[in-house]
Amino acid sequence: MDNHAQENNAMPIMDRRQLLQRCGTGLGMMGLAGLLGDQGMLASSAQADSYSNPLAPKQPHFPAKAKYVIHLFMNGGPSHLDTFDRKPFLEKFAGKTLPEGKNLRTERKTGAAFPSPFKFKKYGESGIEVSELFAKTAEHIDDIAVIRSMQAQVPNHEPSLALMNCGESVAVRPSMGSWITYGLGTENQNLPGFVAMCPGGYPVRQTQNWQSAFLPGIYQGTHIDTNHTDIGKLIENVKNTTIGKKDQKRQLDLLQQLNAAHREQRGHDPALDARIQSFELAYRMQTEATEAFDVSKEPKNILEAYGKGTQARQILIARRLVERGVRYVQVWHGQGQPWDSHDDIEKQHRKLAGQCDGAIAALIADLKRLGLFEETLILWGGEFGRTPTVELPQAGANQGRINGRDHNHHGFTVWMAGGGVKGGQVYGATDETGFKAVEKPMPVHDLHATMMKLLGFDHKRLTYRYAGRDYRLTDVHGSVVDELIA
Repeated sequence: MDNHAQENNAMPIMDRRQLLQRCGTGLGMMGLAGLLGDQGMLASSAQADSYSNPLAPKQPHFPAKAKYVIHLFMNGGPSHLDTFDRKPFLEKFAGKTLPEGKNLRTERKTGAAFPSPFKFKKYGESGIEVSELFAKTAEHIDDIAVIRSMQAQVPNHEPSLALMNCGESVAVRPSMGSWITYGLGTENQNLPGFVAMCPGGYPVRQTQNWQSAFLPGIYQGTHIDTNHTDIGKLIENVKNTTIGKKDQKRQLDLLQQLNAAHREQRGHDPALDARIQSFELAYRMQTEATEAFDVSKEPKNILEAYGKGTQARQILIARRLVERGVRYVQVWHGQGQPWDSHDDIEKQHRKLAGQCDGAIAALIADLKRLGLFEETLILWGGEFGRTPTVELPQAGANQGRINGRDHNHHGFTVWMAGGGVKGGQVYGATDETGFKAVEKPMPVHDLHATMMKLLGFDHKRLTYRYAGRDYRLTDVHGSVVDELIA
């Protein structure tokens, strides 16, 4: 903008949309509208309504099996070899170098074969083997699809977190929760459509894990530090401590009038619409959020089923949020990378699984009790897996102890349940050492494409125009795995 014009409060330079609207009595905009209408490219009335309320519920491309998502994120990379992918081959070579032809390409130097210290057992009618670490979750194995052939791109936390959460390991892209909320809106206008719970602060990559990027800001995840139980600390600034609710409503009404006048001058502006909606949502949350996050209202038997501790509590909160219509809930297992067991894997994995196994089983049972299981897609897993060999001592990694595993992106496990998933099956396989996916390899983009189909979307059609290009969660990749869909 010209400085002289700015000083004299002159009208700022118009963008292309405003130029078409204002010049030549708006004939340019009328002509464009006709052209777009002929090509079927004008927004529908439902889309037009979403401009004034971007979180309003929207219809997907086709009837959906799932309406909500709970993403249980095991932050740091849990070992598939110690949880859902038993490898007897490693027991034969315990403490020995793997045979020739079984060499591993790993991030750091590793040593001898390292069989799992945990016992495995077959569960359910499907007879799927699961580690003792998740014995309670395994009671629901006939409802779970175990994907043993996942693949990421690199053995590093930051890009792998970005890939799993945003579909892109390097460039800044919207998170999966943002895409889903953008596509479906949310059913509760008094709570955020996308909530990310991470106790103790932010994980690696911080808010980029639930960013909206170039999507309107209203679709960004709302971070909740579930280490806190006091609602004032759990959700910062949720209460106005200086004025009463009546005066606050008067302030908001005035602000909205000013915003409406501002928007009228500029036409549809996604950034402005998102800001206006954020003010309204923040006001409405004061009552609804307090109730939604208060697990003390749950019956005693429900609290006992989920168990004690922060992880159990936030998994119960996830159920309460979905029950109230929140579209996408991400449950992080702690700050940093708690599952990143470069050493003491037996001790660390046992502790971490103990914090969530009972609560995950309770979540599945609870969703069934409430009639929400078939509408709620549950995803469990981390950003990659771990090596079948022991990691050798080195500075800063495993403190000189030879009892942990390094990062492994070549093959690892995630599982899905509910929301139209065909349970009681194992999809894909790693080789006999558990290092690399060799049967039905499944890139992260395929996982995302399959999840989008369960939610009623053609992943190639849910796009957003930015910088002259139509972007999507799966970028130019991704194939739906219909075998995982009931």
